[in-house]
Amino acid sequence: VQLQASGGGLVQAGGSLRISCADSRRTFSNNGVGWFRQAAGKEREFVAAISWNGGDTLYADSVKGRFTMSRDRARNLVYLQMNSLKPEDTAVYYCARNRRSGTATMGASYDYWGKGTQVTVSS
Repeated sequence: VQLQASGGGLVQAGGSLRISCADSRRTFSNNGVGWFRQAAGKEREFVAAISWNGGDTLYADSVKGRFTMSRDRARNLVYLQMNSLKPEDTAVYYCARNRRSGTATMGASYDYWGKGTQVTVSS
């Protein structure tokens, strides 16, 4: 399994950004997928998760109402649409494959992690 997050960048506060996660070996189509982030000097934290078919989503309270996670199973892509971005959203964002088909907030529930993509929100 090779996961790769992309689409990060620099955006002003209040702006939007969409980041993507691709599985080049097409092995997460039957698994849930999660997004996590890690800011400099802080621990990794859960951001959002989606079930295998996109029917269930789960969000951290800090991003609820601002971020939307979706997936395109045909293209083997997962997205995180981030709106109303805040400086505190600045972090490296990682996608990960859930061991199972549902959603989960704990990192231990995920078995494969991709390289992250940097999101920087300026004030």
